[in-house]
Amino acid sequence: MDSLSLLAVLAQILFGGRMLSQWLLSEKRKKVVTPLTFWWLSLSGSFVLFIYGYFRTDFPLMLGQVLGYIIYIRNLQIQKQWKLLPKWSQFLIIAIPIGIIAYGWNNGKFDLAALFSKDEMATWLLTLGIVAQVLFTLRFVYQWFYAEKNKEATLPLGFWLFSFTGGLLSLVYFLYRVDYVMVLSYSLGTFIYARNIYLHYISKTA
Repeated sequence: MDSLSLLAVLAQILFGGRMLSQWLLSEKRKKVVTPLTFWWLSLSGSFVLFIYGYFRTDFPLMLGQVLGYIIYIRNLQIQKQWKLLPKWSQFLIIAIPIGIIAYGWNNGKFDLAALFSKDEMATWLLTLGIVAQVLFTLRFVYQWFYAEKNKEATLPLGFWLFSFTGGLLSLVYFLYRVDYVMVLSYSLGTFIYARNIYLHYISKTA
């Protein structure tokens, strides 16, 4: 396994850890709950996956991570966890992705014409990837508005519906990209999303 694949595996371990901690706690309480570890692992996994997307020149993947990154930080702020980090850590967490984008742009890494060319990736596949990542990110936009309204960093039903739909589309995208690490991750994730939807409904009828 090369170093690039190891980055993908690390990111999926972090994302898998957040879903596993959330799932196990939800199963224990028989309702959908959100532990603090969910947000810390989300931020860490997004950081690693962003770097992976950069080296793999995967624009849809990077786009999804940038949008989610902001929302993870905001949820940590709502939970009053963000301020627990030293100021220099806060600065680095925000500055490093911005620096990577600026470096890639100035050095020709991000050539929009190449990204949208059929030689780089088929137009339909690029469109599928972007739609999947946008839907996947919209789950956190929905959750963000919900959290701001209720002043509680929790995961409502709409989050899981967006997750399930975006997860299925992402699974198809990464199958065509022959990225089996991501395929394994989204396969497991889609099962957990479906399970949380089920738990939400049985908790309402109990």
